[in-house]
Amino acid sequence: MKRLALLAALVAPAAACANPFQLIESQPQSELWLNPGFYSYHFQRDKHFDDTNPGIGAEYRFSTVASATAGRFHNSDRAISNYVGLYYQPVAIGPVRIGAVVGGFDGYPKMRDGGWFLAAIPVVSVAYDRFGVNFAIVPTYKDRLHGALAIQLKFKLF
Repeated sequence: MKRLALLAALVAPAAACANPFQLIESQPQSELWLNPGFYSYHFQRDKHFDDTNPGIGAEYRFSTVASATAGRFHNSDRAISNYVGLYYQPVAIGPVRIGAVVGGFDGYPKMRDGGWFLAAIPVVSVAYDRFGVNFAIVPTYKDRLHGALAIQLKFKLF
């Protein structure tokens, strides 16, 4: 009987936390966020990429699960990049939203000679009141795009 009680005491907390993920119900929303660019921690530290990527960008959250984004920044290859895309983040763990951003990017000299290309990037976001942060995992693509953890602070205007 003691073993059964001990087993129940160990299993009950695990069962209660068995699925920390929740699906977010899509509801209309209207929020405008601004950001000052990115900080990128590159996985290939020996290549001396520029980790500071200042710029200006906006994110308009039109739904509890989706938002549109656009901006311009100084990229890791020391060139100017533009982007436009859509975030889709239908999953949450507490205040953390999980999903991806799909969009077009330009300005990377080794990728289509600096022209526009499409990409899908996994993103985790968290926001509190008027402040938020997006964490994106940018994958390495051959010797054209350089993998990094990109961190983007954002500030809500309304």
